Amino acid sequence: MENRLQGKTALITGAASGIGEACARRLARAGCHLVLTGRRTERLEKLARELEGEQAVAVVALTLDVTDAEAVERKLGEILQRHEIDILINNAGLALGLEPIDRGSLDHWERMIDTNVKGLLYVSRLVMAQMRERDTGHILNLGSIAGEIAYPGGNVYCATKAAVHMLSDAMNVDAFGTKIRIGTIAPGAVETEFSDVRFEGDRVKRDAVYEGYTPLSAEDIADLALYILNAPEHVNIQHTRIMPTAQRNPYLLHRES
Repeated sequence: MENRLQGKTALITGAASGIGEACARRLARAGCHLVLTGRRTERLEKLARELEGEQAVAVVALTLDVTDAEAVERKLGEILQRHEIDILINNAGLALGLEPIDRGSLDHWERMIDTNVKGLLYVSRLVMAQMRERDTGHILNLGSIAGEIAYPGGNVYCATKAAVHMLSDAMNVDAFGTKIRIGTIAPGAVETEFSDVRFEGDRVKRDAVYEGYTPLSAEDIADLALYILNAPEHVNIQHTRIMPTAQRNPYLLHRES
């Protein structure tokens, strides 16, 4: 396959682990320069050093909480003055808890909405403005099957991912007449730190999520992201759903006994 990514610059949110880290590794191997953002400075800086040592690319590690609108405006604004961003991967996101709405945690709700929806908006607003000035760019938003089909206890998380899907559609409409492309990846079960965060370190609950079948890996999602981002300029892959073979939707998950 022709490599159309060589020499481009990609900004990835939530890049310190999981899907964000896997995307960073795949894009670095394709010759992309990187701006990696996240809250865990040590992990970001270690990844940046590793990728620069292994690949002939420049990597910037930027400690950034996407829920902090002022910090995004200031820190990302400085980055955009120095770098032209060709690719934005809005990966930062989380799920917290599995309680029904009448027993839900307000703190959990606020954190999911602030990260999954508002954080995506804060970052996209700045980066898309630069892309519009250049009349080029590619934005890839990480959605979820949860944004298409609600499941018990998913309530607010499902709503935030449905919002991501709708925002991707709206961004495509807003980009009409430009060469900016916007896509969404909607994964099913992926084994990352996702469930560690959702269950706040409860390993028994976390392990039960992935028992009896082979879930997707972060690398599986990164492979799909690479394919989408490497498509020719006239091709805009707007929405993709990717599931483990054992899972057909949130309710149909075949587990081996």
